[in-house]
Amino acid sequence: MPRSPTCWRAAPTAPPWPSSPPSWASGPAPSGPRWSPGSDVRVGITLPQFREDAETALATARQAEAARLDGVFVFDHLWPIGRPDRPALHALELLGALAAETRSLTIGSMVARVGVYPDPVLVNGLATVRRVAGDRLIAGLGVGDHLSRAENLAFGVPFASAADRLAALARCCREMRVRGVPTWVGGTSAATRAVALAEADGWNLWGVPPARIADEVAALAREARAVVVTWAGQVRPLDEDLVALLRTLAAAGAAWAVLAPIDAPWPEAVDRIADARRRVLG
Repeated sequence: MPRSPTCWRAAPTAPPWPSSPPSWASGPAPSGPRWSPGSDVRVGITLPQFREDAETALATARQAEAARLDGVFVFDHLWPIGRPDRPALHALELLGALAAETRSLTIGSMVARVGVYPDPVLVNGLATVRRVAGDRLIAGLGVGDHLSRAENLAFGVPFASAADRLAALARCCREMRVRGVPTWVGGTSAATRAVALAEADGWNLWGVPPARIADEVAALAREARAVVVTWAGQVRPLDEDLVALLRTLAAAGAAWAVLAPIDAPWPEAVDRIADARRRVLG
């Protein structure tokens, strides 16, 4: 049976698209815990998608599923950051292929950027993936940053103001949750935190120290905010102590640890991460 991503709060009852949701900066705090501190951290990986062919990514996902990892996640970039000479597999299409190729893995976007497509295209694209994946999909959404600007402009896609991108992020999060799709907001700023608390199920922090995770989990508990905190970041599976990292993130209260392997062959990277997961979680 598919493993549910985690326990999510009830979806909002906003009217369907294109009606606008309430402002993300106002309104009551969400309530109803969806994950409790002390729960086992779930472990996922990002996939090798900066290449011409999809088979390596799909084979890696199948290996991850066989190794009992909890999830696989895809980036949403038009090229690898800083490398416009390299290809990138499209996130929505790759998610669709992953939904068909796997059976129990959680699959997700890390993170799909608002503004690259019109909001309804992004929302309905992810909703279509959910029709194949069922409850295994997590919609990670974000606004991008200054490093994303060049990608947009190179393809003739406007790079909207931060305020406009945040408003679009809030709209898309709410629309995804109306459709029953668990949704994370990615970003480390106060503004993205506010959107996550108002409109999403989870807040993903990329590359922060585990101590930041612990601080945010504690702050959300004090505020009685029912939003899970998840971690993602690059790791070197051949050199780093992945067991120590996962134990530290679990102790900090992270609901997920999404590892992006670098400097290691993909089969070996998956094996190392899966072994660390087994040693931490059994």
